[in-house]
Amino acid sequence: MLPRTSMAVSICTTRRALMQSAGLAAVSVGLAGCGFRLRGSQAFAFQRIAILPHPGGGVVQELRRAFGSAVQVLAADAPIAQAQLVLNVANEQRDRVVVGVNASGQVRELQLRMRVRLQLRTALGKEIIEGDDIVQQRDISYNESAALAKEAEEALLFRDMQSDIVQQILRRLAAIQPGQLD
Repeated sequence: MLPRTSMAVSICTTRRALMQSAGLAAVSVGLAGCGFRLRGSQAFAFQRIAILPHPGGGVVQELRRAFGSAVQVLAADAPIAQAQLVLNVANEQRDRVVVGVNASGQVRELQLRMRVRLQLRTALGKEIIEGDDIVQQRDISYNESAALAKEAEEALLFRDMQSDIVQQILRRLAAIQPGQLD
């Protein structure tokens, strides 16, 4: 027969495991009930797309890589008539605006902005998205004595905004229904 202390420890361990399992089950049910779902890969209603301009800026190049093997991105020399959709990513702008200065007029805070204008149409010319702007912005503090570090941070933030814009474009393209391609 087990001593009383061993039996009490065994009961506490079993009770703790039971409570953890119940808590985990409650969290799982709560997340499932709220509609939470991991993003996963996107399904597109088209197989071929032409992305203009060629070679384009950073957004266009990252967008070409993001399609991977899911969608065929037509080469620059391929006729546009082969594409089901033609995506024009124009006016890729990167701005750096001073939003804060100290009493002596030195820059203390900057706002980084990135803007891209989209136009999506079928190869036959039917407009699906016409002249839609996607804008991202980030605030960054600035210190003159750490100018090189702030420059690297600025480049990292621009890359982050570029990735966010590419993901927004991919979500918009994934929302296209097959009936819109006719």
